[in-house]
Order: sequence, then C-alpha cells, then structure tokens
Amino acid sequence: MPRQSHDRTVTGGQPILGDMDKTLTPTAATKLARPNRIVELLLAERHSLPLTIALHLVPGALIVAAYLFLAEPFVKAINYPIFLAWAIALVIVLAPLMFGLLWLGRQRTGRYTLRSVADYRDKPISRGKMIALIAGLIVWMTVVSLALVPLDNFIFDNFFTWIPFEGAGGSATTYIDGYSYKQLVITMLICLPLTGFSLPLIEEYYFRGFLLPRISHLRWGAPVLNTVLFSVYHFWAPWTVLSKIVFLFPAVWLVWRKHDIRISIGMHPGTALLMATIGTIAIILGVTP
Repeated sequence: MPRQSHDRTVTGGQPILGDMDKTLTPTAATKLARPNRIVELLLAERHSLPLTIALHLVPGALIVAAYLFLAEPFVKAINYPIFLAWAIALVIVLAPLMFGLLWLGRQRTGRYTLRSVADYRDKPISRGKMIALIAGLIVWMTVVSLALVPLDNFIFDNFFTWIPFEGAGGSATTYIDGYSYKQLVITMLICLPLTGFSLPLIEEYYFRGFLLPRISHLRWGAPVLNTVLFSVYHFWAPWTVLSKIVFLFPAVWLVWRKHDIRISIGMHPGTALLMATIGTIAIILGVTP
C-alpha cells in the first residue's frame, strides 16, 4: 500500500501547514514564521555577543525612558519622593520582562512557566551549604557595598555631576530627602515589596537564570561579562558600576560554577529586603539622620 503524504490533509479535510504554506503569499509566510524565529533565537543554547549585550542593556535604557517620560512626571505631580518614581519605572519594565520569560516558556512547553527558560534551577547544592553560602554573601554584599560608598561618591563628584536625575549621588537618602514623615512612610511601604524583593527577584531570573547560561560557553568569561553588563545596566546610577562589579561578582561566579541560581537569589533579593526593611523601620521610628 503506498505511503500517504503528510503534506496533504488531516481529519476533516483541513489543510495542514504544508498546504497552507503553498497558499500563503511571501509576505504572509514571512509574518507567520517571524515569531518562531525570534523565539528560537532567544531560547537558543548560545547567544551571540551582540545579542547578549543588547539583552543586558536594553532593559536599563527602557527603565530610564519609563522614568523620564512616565514615572517622574507622575510622582512630581503628586509631590512624592523621587524614589517612588524609580520603583514605578522598574515595575513598568521588569514586570513585562518577567511575563516575557513566562511567554517564552509557553512557546516551548504550552504553558506559562520558567521551566526550560531560566536555567540553574535543579538545586544541586544541599540546603545546609546553600544557607551558609547565602549568609556569607549577604554579609559580603552589605559590608562591601557600604564600604565602597566613598568610592561611589568620588566617582560621582568627579565624573557624573552632570547627571540630570533628581537625588543623584550623595548619600543613600538623597532620593527621599525633604519630604514629610507621612510621605516617606507611604513611599517606603509601597516600595518595600517591590525594590526590596520582587524586582531584584525578576532581575535574577532574567540576568542569571536566562542570560548567564546562554553565554556559559565563554567559560570564566561568562560570569565576568554578566556581572559587568548587569552593573552597566543600571544607567540611572553609572557612578556605582565599579562597586557593583566588586560586590556582585562572587555570587554571579558561584551561580555559574555551581549551576544553582538560588545563590544569587538569596544574596541579591535577600540583601535588598534586609536593607529596605531596616530603612523602612528606621523611617517609621524617626531615627534616620
């Protein structure tokens, strides 16, 4: 019995893709294929260097644009600390970015998931070792980031005083200075779950779970490049790039070396939550300088 061609019809006489392609115009066929090509490019095991740079830095540029054109005018209109504007700008960009990762998961698995999109999630390190690593890295990030504040200030004073963002440079409180107690408390309570945990968590899934594994072929260069580009991605605070490289690199290197994203999730959102909670409590209690 002759073998039937699979390029004809399926049950019910409906044409399948083979016949559909024959009826599509070149333009329609291009439009149909384009999304699949983009998905394949993004989910490829390896990203090219230009694509890697773009995927690291474009979100940072979009955050600055969201701040300048949407968040800053809104926050100034309601007369609230500019820190709230940066939180809003981050949400505007990072929330869709997270949805984009979930959407990529749906393209691959048929459901919204990070599985098969964000790697380094197989938990190869025991719970006890993980807790010890995270505790040590939180101490490292907290101590080193505070110790490098003078370096940040020096770089700002000598190279970045032209930055137009309100509250840029200076101490950690410049983004909230000059507002009433009520405004400060409301701002910090709104921002605490966002800048204190959710947004850093999204950054880790994107930068360490999605991007870092796709440059792992660079060997030790992968964590170096990922750390540098992630630090530069913070276009709203370029004077902190050097200090970020110093205090972030150990966690990024360990994630790459151990293939366990929990390391950087524990350090980055963990430290952010710790610092944001302490800052919020200090403002509520009125013990800020």
